[in-house]
Amino acid sequence: MRAVVQRVRDASVSVEGILQGKIAAGLLVYLGVAQGDTEADARYLAEKIPGLRIFEDPQGKMNRSVQDIGGSLLVVSQFTLLGDARKGRRPSYSDAAESRVAKVLYEYFMERIREQGLACESGIFQTHMEVQATNDGPVTLLLDSRKGF
Repeated sequence: MRAVVQRVRDASVSVEGILQGKIAAGLLVYLGVAQGDTEADARYLAEKIPGLRIFEDPQGKMNRSVQDIGGSLLVVSQFTLLGDARKGRRPSYSDAAESRVAKVLYEYFMERIREQGLACESGIFQTHMEVQATNDGPVTLLLDSRKGF
C-alpha cells in the first residue's frame, strides 16, 4: 500500500462539482492499494501517518504530529500511485489491487484513522475527483507499507 502524504493548510475534494470532503490544517493523503495488500498494510500506514512529526513546534522545528496540532486528514483513493512507467510512455497499472479489494482496504484504513480520534474526510472511491489543497511548506512524504515492516 502506498501513500503520498502532504502537509496542508486546507484541502478539499469534489465529485462533479459537489463538495465531498474538506479539512483545515492537517494531512492530505493519497492512498493506493496494491495487489496482495492486506489489513496489516492498511493498519501499518494508519498507525504511522498520524504520528508523523512534520508540523512545526514553537521553535520552528518539525516536531509535532497531526494529532498534536488537532488537525484532520483528507484521504483520497488513487490507484495511479501503483503505476509502473519503467517501460514505454504509458504506465501499467497491473500492480494495483482489484477495485473491490481496494475499496475494502481504503475504508479499513479510514476506520483505523477515526479510531484514533482523528477527523477523517474522503472523496468517493472509483470516481473522477477534483482535489484542491494549499500545501504547507511544502512537506510531502511517500510511504510504502512493504518497505516499512
